[in-house]
Amino acid sequence: MTSTQRPPAAVDARELYRFFRSGEEETLALRGVSVGAAPGQIVAVQGPSGSGKSTLLNCLAGLDEPAGGVVRIAGERISHRPELERSRIRSRRIGILLQHRNLLPHLSVRANIALVQHAPRRHKPAKTPDELLAQVGLSARSAARPATLSGGELARAGLAVALANDPDVILADEPTGELDGTTELQVLQLLADHADHGTAIVVVTHSAPVARIADLVVTLVDGRVV
Repeated sequence: MTSTQRPPAAVDARELYRFFRSGEEETLALRGVSVGAAPGQIVAVQGPSGSGKSTLLNCLAGLDEPAGGVVRIAGERISHRPELERSRIRSRRIGILLQHRNLLPHLSVRANIALVQHAPRRHKPAKTPDELLAQVGLSARSAARPATLSGGELARAGLAVALANDPDVILADEPTGELDGTTELQVLQLLADHADHGTAIVVVTHSAPVARIADLVVTLVDGRVV
């Protein structure tokens, strides 16, 4: 790499379009949305319900395919590829943090982390499941199943799972939406700590504290950046 070259953006989405059809009705969920995040940058995506925030996050994660535009993760195109290839990129480069859905209910918290780390990856994870659980303050709950965790514990367990493979980017959908103020600040501090170590973070949120820690706030209205 020459001195004038920069490393690729952790997330780079250009001119994304996404349409949904129901009978003869067509909904334009994304209308030419472009968004990016550099390594270590926190980007908050805000907007009213139905503005396209979750659709955007799903396209960034390769969980949904845009009708137009392209998404690259750490320079590697994830959009418009077979699901098997998108899944491979996702498992190696992306941590997904949702309010409830990134924990398998029949597995313990520790087993959820171990399962993610068992997937093919670029290198050995920097932290073991027990070290990740200690980092989020859940060492005593490692054998617990998700149904027995409190809301704050679920959020921290989900974060440990999202961090399991040292991702280039964390994509989070309302990760603190149901948390009390103290627990929200704990989760935000953990996210900020990882951003300080080079992880890019894109957060869909309505939370003012989340927006305050962001380096960039992107607002969507009717599928467009405003």
